[in-house]
Amino acid sequence: MVIDQFVCSSCGKQYQPGQVKYTCPQDAGNLDVILDYEGLQNKLDPEVILRSNETSIWRYADLLPVQDPGFERTPLHQVGMTPIYESELLARELGIKKLFIKDESRNPSASFKDRASAVVMAHALQIHSKAVVAASTGNAGAATACMATCLGLSAIIIAPRSAPKAKIAQLLVYGAQVILVDGNYDQAFDLSIEASREFGWYNRNTGFNPFTVEGKKTAAFEIWEQLLVSRSNKNETFAIFIPVGDGNIITGIHKGFSDLLSLGWIDKIPRLVGVQAIGSAAIANAFSTGSDHIIPVNARTIADSIAVDLPRDGFRALRAVRQTGGTYITVDDHAILQAIKDLGRVGIFAEPAGATAFAGLKKACHEKLIPPDEQVIVINTGSGLKDINASLESLPFPPIIEPTINSLRKVIR
Repeated sequence: MVIDQFVCSSCGKQYQPGQVKYTCPQDAGNLDVILDYEGLQNKLDPEVILRSNETSIWRYADLLPVQDPGFERTPLHQVGMTPIYESELLARELGIKKLFIKDESRNPSASFKDRASAVVMAHALQIHSKAVVAASTGNAGAATACMATCLGLSAIIIAPRSAPKAKIAQLLVYGAQVILVDGNYDQAFDLSIEASREFGWYNRNTGFNPFTVEGKKTAAFEIWEQLLVSRSNKNETFAIFIPVGDGNIITGIHKGFSDLLSLGWIDKIPRLVGVQAIGSAAIANAFSTGSDHIIPVNARTIADSIAVDLPRDGFRALRAVRQTGGTYITVDDHAILQAIKDLGRVGIFAEPAGATAFAGLKKACHEKLIPPDEQVIVINTGSGLKDINASLESLPFPPIIEPTINSLRKVIR
């Protein structure tokens, strides 16, 4: 194991491996996993990773605090190494130097959340857990159920009754026990914590289980490989636009680049820009006031995956942006729906939460927040097939015609 210690992100208290399981016993702060960077520097050559034939997150097994569980011929070994596309069309329209889009919809359960779930399920296997529980609006639950069934683990998913049906269908198909609560995500989250204590289930929740960040950081490793190394962009300036709900994804990407910096494999961390829906902007609100105190909101947005009243990883999400010279941007639902259409024009079908990052980039360009020499990476965190009703809200429904050529002539564009 490469874990040196756990450190509370709030109070700074240090813990040795085995002393803690979820959050800081002293103040319930989220725990940072600190690797043995000196030991890794002495034994690990980055060229080994760059030459690896493994095409999943497990190519970074030496930088993860869990062992590769194997199961090579399952979806567990298809997580990660998602493509990065370059869009000259959208870059030209926005007036920026270069635009790259990392499409996380290509993961096995079609969202970014597979990264965290793969690592958490691997850890569950190591500690001999038989059942894993998660609160989710859909994506984290689907990822948990998908990865759990690969490893023969039981998954219990507690979701708001308002979760999109497509996401509930995924949970059921993967064999999870699904419980819908007559409440929101935050209430489902609290119930899952209570259930972990009551029934002994291992809890996968983001902003609670420290290993979720360790899975999500692998996206930063891939960006390092796909852009900073392979394209000889080491001296270029990058900004990464990331949709933010509970804050765990932007925290994970920051952690990945921080690991690379600690190893001496990069000289600087890209500027991180968090994008929140106006109706669910607790972290952005705190950032705008310069505060570390996050005040809960009554979340209302079409982007269900980032609809959170009280972000459970808000403090570290603030830290990620502040330490990299980034910022937070808020966008309304209309801008999110328009961003879905924009990404569709370059062959990417994003769900509302995934499109939020591109909506934030459009706003940043309008407000001239992007320096002319800065390249931009946008993270699409999930497939539009997760929530087709949201996409259809902003699109005209196709005409229905008689099956004749004359009828066709009347409607073709």
